[in-house]
Amino acid sequence: MSCKKSYITTPIYYVNDVAHIGHAYTTIIADSLARYSRLIGEDTYFLTGTDEHGQKIEESAKSRGREPQEYADEVSKKFRDLWDDFNISYDKFIRTTDAEHKKGAQKAFSVMNKKGDVYKDTYQGHYCISCETFFPELQLVDGEFCPDCGKSTSVVEEESYFFKLSAYEDRLLAWYRDNPNCILPKSKRNEVIRFVEGGLNDLSITRTSFDWGVKLPKEFNEPKHVMYVWLDALMNYVTALGYGTDDKNMDYWPARVHLIGKDILRFHAIYWPAFLMSLDLPLPKHIGAHGWWTRNGEKMSKSKGNVVNPKEVADAYGLENFRYFMLREVPFGGDGDFSQRALMDRINSDLGNDLGNLVNRLMGMSRKYFEGRVESDLVKKYYQKELDEVQLSLDKLEPFIFELQLHRFLEELWRPLTVANRAIDKYQPWTMIKEGKSDETMALNGLIATILAKVSIMLHAVMPKTTDSIAKSLGFEISPESFEKYIRNDEVLASFTMEKRDALFPRIEKELLVDKHLEALKKEKEEREAKEAKKREAEKNGTTTDGIALIGIEQFFQTSIKIGTVVKAEEVKKSKKLLLLQVDIGEEYTRQIVAGIKEWYSAEDILNTQVCVVANLKPAKLMGMKSEGMLLAAKDGDGLCLIRPEKPKSNGTSIS
Repeated sequence: MSCKKSYITTPIYYVNDVAHIGHAYTTIIADSLARYSRLIGEDTYFLTGTDEHGQKIEESAKSRGREPQEYADEVSKKFRDLWDDFNISYDKFIRTTDAEHKKGAQKAFSVMNKKGDVYKDTYQGHYCISCETFFPELQLVDGEFCPDCGKSTSVVEEESYFFKLSAYEDRLLAWYRDNPNCILPKSKRNEVIRFVEGGLNDLSITRTSFDWGVKLPKEFNEPKHVMYVWLDALMNYVTALGYGTDDKNMDYWPARVHLIGKDILRFHAIYWPAFLMSLDLPLPKHIGAHGWWTRNGEKMSKSKGNVVNPKEVADAYGLENFRYFMLREVPFGGDGDFSQRALMDRINSDLGNDLGNLVNRLMGMSRKYFEGRVESDLVKKYYQKELDEVQLSLDKLEPFIFELQLHRFLEELWRPLTVANRAIDKYQPWTMIKEGKSDETMALNGLIATILAKVSIMLHAVMPKTTDSIAKSLGFEISPESFEKYIRNDEVLASFTMEKRDALFPRIEKELLVDKHLEALKKEKEEREAKEAKKREAEKNGTTTDGIALIGIEQFFQTSIKIGTVVKAEEVKKSKKLLLLQVDIGEEYTRQIVAGIKEWYSAEDILNTQVCVVANLKPAKLMGMKSEGMLLAAKDGDGLCLIRPEKPKSNGTSIS
């Protein structure tokens, strides 16, 4: 798949929020592809940037009391600063508010119009502001909600220019059919084909209900219209190369790969190729759609407080360790789960035990037996079998890169490390040196150094600083020339002296980030378990958790509770708490009850209302007055209220 020029892009990120782990994942993949392309000698152009127009941005800015441009400037800078902190090797950072981009988008609109692919009409449909997308009513959830983000849509009716998307249905299907790798992974290609086979409607490509967007070309004389944000945004891939202005870098087109998240696949795999067909531009070679990231098995959301901040993770665990984990942990196209424990396992196992430990073993053997000197002159004489096995693994790697199977690339790249560690255990240099086999021992060191050099070169795109450090220890520099020498031509490493160095990947024993979400879940679990333990202990002792003795159902039914009506009520003189009540509970005579409720109820309040009466209490005397029952009531910090039937019931009705 090698080509002289290689153009690699991320999506341009929408400036409605700060960068999260999904943005970092896409960008790290693209950066690794770009670095590898440069390493194999390709003239590579790597694009990233920000998407800054649309109704959502306009509304977000307004809600913060800002102008859209001011708000976009602020958020775009945060993305660029993060990629600079992450040492992302982009060649251009494009913004859709750039003047050159606007000119290019306007030229594209004019070309499509002259081609006969643009017409004016009235649009009515359901619009999701969050997704900046129109949806047919049949696709809505419960006739209202966006099928992608779940937010409420609004019915929009306005004058609009349309793109004849329906006219490209057959050409799109032919492209998918004739280019089986045009969409990766292939399962996503099948999804797109099914969607297109269901029929395409023409696409509304202008809006008049808001102003924050690219204006139409002057020849249209339509000051109220701005371009649909997705037409504007998708054009960035060619305007970044000079389309519509100077065309100076258009020889990089078509893109080798567009890296995107699966949520924007339809725009890139249907709209974008159709736009390019209308513009008579070649189609991209690959569109790679990756999955989403969860955290500890849960979908990330601000409300849960479990959104992963990529910079915090990189600062805590090391940027290049984070890069390795992201690319190794999950197959491209599938959803991935982030946890600190999984990250620690990758660092300690793959990087520490396999790669870092091998560097340490070589350093120890070379310094112990040969004062750090490593020579490879006799490697092929003694260890050709191991060299052949390593080269066989390395020859399989490149297709994995450009088919976006980076987890397979890294998995296969670790096989040579296994060969090296196995060779040490098999040939036992500590024994050979005692037996006087100095040449074999030196050659073994040369084998280990050569394997480390080859692995470092191939790993360089993923972990550039780490591999530069290893290469320095091995006496060479990673470059297109060393790639040609050690990978393409299968040469062994030149002689060098290995200096003592610190361990590459110190073991991590405990999580380095305070996970507030997990801490909250842990606290909630501990509180729940404490309550359950208290409940079990109380039941064991025959009480409730409040210390009240438990009774059987038979004892409960020994209590007779009846509905009654207060037929007479008066205050008890000289008492601040008591009312004297006559209550009809369906017996031949009324019950006299002395109730301590005067602080909350007056005699007038309670007269002719229904109450719940414990009817089989032994009579008692309060202030010399006989009381033949008790009213049910509840009392808390807000005071006391009587327990009453929800609806009027016959006097004497039993409560059970």
